[in-house]
Amino acid sequence: MKRRNFIRNTFLASVSPYPFIKNFVGINGENYTELKKHKITKVERLVFDYNWPRYVGKNARKGNHGQYHSDVAFKLYTDQGAMGWALGRKNVKDEELFQLRGKLVSELISPELGMRKGLNVYLDLALHDLMGVILNKPIYKLIGDNGSKDTPIYSGMIYFDELEHEGKVGGIDKILENCQWDIEYGYRQLKVKIGRSGKWYSHGQGLKMDVEVVKQIKNAFPDITLLVDSNDKYTLQDTVDFLKGIGDIPLLWVEEPFRENYEDGKKLRKWMNENGFKRTLYADGEANPNHELCLRMGKEEIMNVYLPDIRGFGFTRWRHLMNDLKSCKMLASPHAFGSMLKTHYITHIASALGNVVTIEGVTCFSDQIEFGDYKLIDGKIQVSDAAGFGMKLLI
Repeated sequence: MKRRNFIRNTFLASVSPYPFIKNFVGINGENYTELKKHKITKVERLVFDYNWPRYVGKNARKGNHGQYHSDVAFKLYTDQGAMGWALGRKNVKDEELFQLRGKLVSELISPELGMRKGLNVYLDLALHDLMGVILNKPIYKLIGDNGSKDTPIYSGMIYFDELEHEGKVGGIDKILENCQWDIEYGYRQLKVKIGRSGKWYSHGQGLKMDVEVVKQIKNAFPDITLLVDSNDKYTLQDTVDFLKGIGDIPLLWVEEPFRENYEDGKKLRKWMNENGFKRTLYADGEANPNHELCLRMGKEEIMNVYLPDIRGFGFTRWRHLMNDLKSCKMLASPHAFGSMLKTHYITHIASALGNVVTIEGVTCFSDQIEFGDYKLIDGKIQVSDAAGFGMKLLI
């Protein structure tokens, strides 16, 4: 299985080999009179279009990411006139999606436990939105309301944009231009893609360019907080050499320096602690992680931030994972790249449960979506108080 494929466990009913994932699935939605009144009568699978504010280039693993995209949404209607929707996924089978028809919402989801067992993980977000619409509350107030309404947010869109695109070579000036755009938009944290030595450059030149890019960004924008992400294309030695190269430039975190493993992770954490990067977090576990290993590394204060994707891992799973992370003294930052919808879903996890160090921001525009009242002001994003997730699909 490729590293970048999202988790493809189809059913939450699957037996988990990981003891830290509790048997949270079940249902008590019948305690909510309003949920018992609503029966799902119609289910739709729709494709919507959206775009990023600019063309996004390469990272350490993949070629150009483009600008104009589409994705799949699921819309759920009830016999009482309620409608909820959210990101779905194109590979969900019709029989998995349409089995919701004829079911009471109280059979499928509850505020305390989330989505019931036996349902495809990619139905989770739409069911949460529908529940919030029916109960007329934002999701974060239904599932916790124990965090802050404002959470730090970073731009996850600083890629290898010095490389050629459509016959033009951007240079570092193009990267700085993109940083400036994100700062003017409201971001005060920028995640810089590194790992050029893995594919697009010779090893030495790639590492040198990674260091130079970070230095120039920090020089141009000294008040901005930086994060770096090498998409598993560094080795332990590459990571150390990069950190030596940037010197005293502080980093909020180092993400995916290499495929998570205990020995290299322990050595990296020790080196950072002893060489001026003690406060720099080690973040990993974005896609198909070894959960047991990551939690062990968290308990031993090797890995500091856990990153599974909010859609692929599942909103309900994330809700119930948070207590385990807190007990390990691990922070959370669910992966969101690709869609601002995912960014907004995560604000509800952060505002309900806390423990989210920062949120991955993915600026998007669409004529087919109203992204809701999520305010990005001076480096923080504020959760919406509208019912459900508070966004509208206009198709």
